This record gives sequence, structure tokens and C-alpha cells, in this order.
Amino acid sequence: MPLPRSFYARPTLDVARDLLGKVLVHRVHGATTAGVIVEAEAYVGEADPACHAAAGPTRRNRPMYGEPGHAYVYLNYGVHFLFNIVTEPAGHPCAVLIRALEPIEGLVTMRGRRAAGGARDVPDHELCRGPGNLTRAMGITIRDNMADLCGDRLFLEDRGLVASEVAWGPRIGITAGADRPWRCYLGGTPSVSGWRAGARGGRQRRAPQNRS
Repeated sequence: MPLPRSFYARPTLDVARDLLGKVLVHRVHGATTAGVIVEAEAYVGEADPACHAAAGPTRRNRPMYGEPGHAYVYLNYGVHFLFNIVTEPAGHPCAVLIRALEPIEGLVTMRGRRAAGGARDVPDHELCRGPGNLTRAMGITIRDNMADLCGDRLFLEDRGLVASEVAWGPRIGITAGADRPWRCYLGGTPSVSGWRAGARGGRQRRAPQNRS
């Protein structure tokens, strides 16, 4: 059963943390793929310089200003689609970028999609490692932009999985707002795309406070 809309209509950092361990499911062209969310990155409103809403409403970021619990999908640098989840009440442009999954269903389909993009012999834990790889493996494209995540095609489920070893760290691939530790992840899984707690002597950070 899809998560209710009330799950998303909360402070973005809380949603990002609670997304860890939830299962993302996509049903398209008769194929079902699914994976456990192991890494997510929060973007918190117009005051966040790294958020797409920092410059105010545009045609591109319109989904962020809408109802929570919808998909915000965009093409990044003309190469990869990135999948975000709109959070907080309508009019508060916030979203969570899903950076990595641990695949649990439809791995053959995922591997075929990655191979079609030129990536062959990809280990299971790398099929959805990184936001661009994730959307390719899951078959998420611009057609899914503004999709209602409370529907039956692209949605999230709570299957009772416990998210342990949760860590926070800096967001990846940005310059503005890079000091804000708004990326959360499960430190004990190799599917995480970026820096992980314990790697290279790093330290796990405490959970940040919401700043919406």
C-alpha cells in the first residue's frame, strides 16, 4: 500500500530521514522494479541556495510548489533524469532527491536497462547507486514528472524494514549551500553513492535541525 500523503506533508529533513528503509516501486510496460531507499538529499525552500526554488517559481520547478507526495523529475545537464519527492504543504517549495536504492525486485529488468545505457556486468549493489543510475534502472523518466506517489504506478511502501546506521553529511555535486549536512544515508550498505560514515576516518554527524 502506498504511503499516505500525510507522510510527505511534513518538514523536509524529517521526511528525508524517514524515507530511509522505505521501498520505491515503479510499474511500467508490464515490469515492476523496486528498491530500498538508502540515500536521500533534502532541498529546503527558497532560502536554500542549492534548491531549484532559490530563484522563485519557474516552469521547471512548478511541481515543488504543488501538493506534497508528487514526483519532481528533471533532466540533469542533458544526461540523467533525477527523481525527487515533493514535501511540505503546497506553496512551500521543498523536495528530497533520492540518490540510491538497494535493489530488491526486478533486478533482471534493471540490469537490462543499465546495459541499454552502456553499463554492462553491473554488480547488484551498483544498479541503483547514484541518482542517474537509479532512474535508468527503475525506468523513471520525464514522463513521471508530477506523478502522484499515492497512486499505483510510481509509489513508496513501508515494508517494515528498519533503517539502522543512519548518518548525515554534506550534499554532493553542488557548490552553493554545500555546508549544510542535508544528505542522509545508511552507513552500512555499499549501495550508497557518496561518502559514507566510517570511510577514510570520517565521523558520522548528528541529525540536523529543520530550517524551512
